[in-house]
Amino acid sequence: MLPSPTPTGSAACAPLLVAHQLSGGPPDHVVIHQLNAAWSAGLHWICGDEGCGKTSLLRLLAGDLPAQSGRVQAPPGGVFWVNLKGKEHDPTTVQGCWQQLQASYPHWQVELQQELEAALDMAQHRHKPLYMLSTGSRQKVMLVAALASGATVTLLDQPFVSLDQLSIRVVKDFLSEASQHPSRAWIVADYEVPHELTVTSVLHLTN
Repeated sequence: MLPSPTPTGSAACAPLLVAHQLSGGPPDHVVIHQLNAAWSAGLHWICGDEGCGKTSLLRLLAGDLPAQSGRVQAPPGGVFWVNLKGKEHDPTTVQGCWQQLQASYPHWQVELQQELEAALDMAQHRHKPLYMLSTGSRQKVMLVAALASGATVTLLDQPFVSLDQLSIRVVKDFLSEASQHPSRAWIVADYEVPHELTVTSVLHLTN
């Protein structure tokens, strides 16, 4: 059984997302075994080496992967998760992608989306299909959507991959502010916690 997230500071008592005896992973490869964990408001980190199940856990929490056993208790305000790396997204324009996602998240913050477009230098790419974008710009499309979604819980998988230093700073600044939010949670999966960020809890996965 995997350990629950370890609190690193004062955390809100009421959990927003709860995993009950959760097991699962990619087809024929269970990597999460009987996980009991709860995440409250704030910024949380899931750490571990390559292949330990970080991405699989996010997908299980989002319902993107069916659980082999156990269940996830999600909040009424929704859980944001999207992976835009697949070829099925290639023909969709940046703006079209955001519009499709906005329709699924009723608390989408349009003003914040516009601020993030400017900060991440994405306004110029708005009408391009995703296949025309670099890996970094494609990552930014996901980040703009994730940070502007307004979902109660937002799941981010290695958000700094392929980004330039300025964009990394924009995302880290956002997460730093998000860590103080009283009623929303951001759960990030990455190899380690950036030293400049204060997190509410850390869950260490092992192979």
